[in-house]
Amino acid sequence: MAAPPPDFIPSRGLAWLRKYIWIVAAVLGIITITALRPMLRRVPEPPAVLYVLPDYALVDHQGRSFVPETLRGKVWVAGFVFTSCPSTCPAVTRAMGELRDRFDRMDLDVEMVSFTVDPEHDTPEVLGAYAEQANITSERWRFVTGSPAQIRDLVRDGFKLGIGEREADPKGAMYDIAHSTKLALVDTKGGVRGFYDIEPDAGLDEIYHRAQHVMAEAARARRTEERGQ
Repeated sequence: MAAPPPDFIPSRGLAWLRKYIWIVAAVLGIITITALRPMLRRVPEPPAVLYVLPDYALVDHQGRSFVPETLRGKVWVAGFVFTSCPSTCPAVTRAMGELRDRFDRMDLDVEMVSFTVDPEHDTPEVLGAYAEQANITSERWRFVTGSPAQIRDLVRDGFKLGIGEREADPKGAMYDIAHSTKLALVDTKGGVRGFYDIEPDAGLDEIYHRAQHVMAEAARARRTEERGQ
């Protein structure tokens, strides 16, 4: 190939490219990495099913029936409280409220259920007043009660969590009931996927993201089922 004549002058574009080649390469690298990031990102697998909740027939704070079919097809978060609780329950309800707000801001269709561990006192009317006092108006959050036997069976045999007896203080003015402050993640078929702490920077973040993984898994299963029909 003949050499260019001595008076050969590169085009302006070629000269500019030679001058700024490292900048161009860096910009192209950033664009490429940004484009590939969704494919390179590792999305954690949804947590495995620990066990499936048994049948139950309960009632919520609006007097509506609450049975397994009520939330069939929905991912939901369960917490355990009682309205006269002098200790941990307000923190559990606040944590669930923060989680409810996060789901709502992202328009994530995740339901919330607060089960009372004091069904003798916490009737639907009492639970309704408790929700109103806490300024909880979301249709995606139910407060649920039932007979003492039904609640104990669901908590102990369904969620595999402890639940204690009423323990009055020495003055007898108040009582406490030992129970878990963990939040449970439940899938669309009633499968318990895990238990999470109520601390904002640890447990709540984890259950927030895990719920989305379980939702994505359910969506994939629906698409597979539709294609097979």
